Amino acid sequence: MKIEFYRFGQMIIDGKKYTSDLKIIKGEIIPNWWRKQGHLLQIEDLQDIIDAKPHTLVVGTGANDLMRLAPNLATELGKLGIRLEAISTALAMERFNELIKLQGLENIAGAFHLTC
Repeated sequence: MKIEFYRFGQMIIDGKKYTSDLKIIKGEIIPNWWRKQGHLLQIEDLQDIIDAKPHTLVVGTGANDLMRLAPNLATELGKLGIRLEAISTALAMERFNELIKLQGLENIAGAFHLTC
């Protein structure tokens, strides 16, 4: 699996185009991802990722970093054994690809905000 391209509102993964926020869990793409409170990412928005128990979660916070993280999110995930990396979606795409090469799809999850 490889995220091949990202620009505002569009991501291409293994040749398929996605135009809404998405998650990647153990190599499965879950499109049309919505958060409980729009641009605020909270622990309850990530239950399927938590259940999968990845080593690292890479979060793409949007083209302009406008998706915010709940203040205690990194701590809560850390207590569950999940390391959080949250950066702009363009950088998150690169980091996700790098980590799956190093650690494998089973150990890395992604959650990507494709717009702002």
